[in-house]
Amino acid sequence: MAVTVSYDKDCRMVISGTECSCPSEHHAIDKDIYIGKDLIRRVPEYIARRGLGTHCVLVADDNTYRVAGAEVEKALLAAGFTVVPCVIHREGDMLPDDLSCGEVLLSITRETEFLIAVGSGTVTDTTRINAERTGLPFVSVGTAPSMDGYASAVAPLLHRGLKIQRPAVCPEIIVCDLDVLATAPLAMVASGVGDVLGKYIAKADWQLGQIINGEPCCPVCVEMVTNAVDALVENVEEIARKTEKGMRILIEALLLAGVTIMIIDNTRAVASIEHNIAQYWEMILVQQGKEPPMHGASVGVSTLLVWPLFERFAREDLSKLDLEKIKAERISREKRERWMLHAYGEEGGRAIMRENPGDFLTWQEQERRIRTAQAHMDDIRAVIAAMPPLEKIKQVMRTLHAEMTPQEEHIPEELLNRSLHCGKDYRTRYTLFKLIAECGLEEEYLSDYPYPFE
Repeated sequence: MAVTVSYDKDCRMVISGTECSCPSEHHAIDKDIYIGKDLIRRVPEYIARRGLGTHCVLVADDNTYRVAGAEVEKALLAAGFTVVPCVIHREGDMLPDDLSCGEVLLSITRETEFLIAVGSGTVTDTTRINAERTGLPFVSVGTAPSMDGYASAVAPLLHRGLKIQRPAVCPEIIVCDLDVLATAPLAMVASGVGDVLGKYIAKADWQLGQIINGEPCCPVCVEMVTNAVDALVENVEEIARKTEKGMRILIEALLLAGVTIMIIDNTRAVASIEHNIAQYWEMILVQQGKEPPMHGASVGVSTLLVWPLFERFAREDLSKLDLEKIKAERISREKRERWMLHAYGEEGGRAIMRENPGDFLTWQEQERRIRTAQAHMDDIRAVIAAMPPLEKIKQVMRTLHAEMTPQEEHIPEELLNRSLHCGKDYRTRYTLFKLIAECGLEEEYLSDYPYPFE
């Protein structure tokens, strides 16, 4: 049964056809997602229907409070709710860091029954982790179609300058008013599109994980993401004009990506090497006291960076690999530990190694992966062939006047080169970049991005 999306009379999204018998553990979609026009005034109605209570903390930043937060607060007060506003003030952009999370936590009282986030990625994730830690439900009111995290159950945060992923909770209710979304600057729209385009890479890497390691790959989640990103690519002109149709297609793509996280309780369908690289840029730039680019914009740029390596690998003849040479030149555990501490810093490197012990491969496991790739090269080529032409992806980004190079995002050359070498090490999740390294091809493939170490 194909996955279909429809809406009831209250603008509530109804997703059908998600039944699946694959080995992945699946969870029911039991949250309320509303997409439509003139929905801000209906937020109190949606909350009452869900029975979340009447005492809340409303989280926003200066921009999102002006765009929608004040109107949401007014609607809640008029409906008899008690609202404690937590508007986070920053000189620059708000970050999902220790300070922001603490401000929300300290706004919560014993009377608080639920939280409501009015914003996009940073505001939502800062609220999400507090909801998880306090056991309170939360509501998300989206203000920009700039990222795919509204429906996620994972919170990407900055802890002591390190980019971390923490299990959290989905919002009980998500409200996306198309009129509000259309007020977002085109750069934020382009950021959302960049985040969605990265799903082509995530999908391919997930399927590679299935081929090489027998990793469960949920066909329903793959279908949902593929349909969403394909629809976006085919309607980019509508999105660029921020029409009602364009905004609906974009926010649907972003929300459906998040719904896959809800279904399988991880981000495998929506994030891989392209996200690792983007998150590394953000983490290092924040540590350097610099303002990072928007998350989705970085994902779009890193997607363009890694795409040609997929195309190149499809032309590779793995039968010519010299396994004895690969074995002789493989990195030792001691050197890999030094590399991780160099690339991610003392605290970050040790945390990543502690959370991903499976990345210290034995030669037996590395050889098994190489031989599996050799035996299944036709399957790998088929996965890559299913990706659309890179030029089509570039044209989508040109239509939106999106940033397309690291230089446009002010990523220093040294950081760019290092990120392409260490992005694969951020988590155990299998990627083409891991396979390239395991086949002894990393130095050759990244010769345009040299990064000598020791």
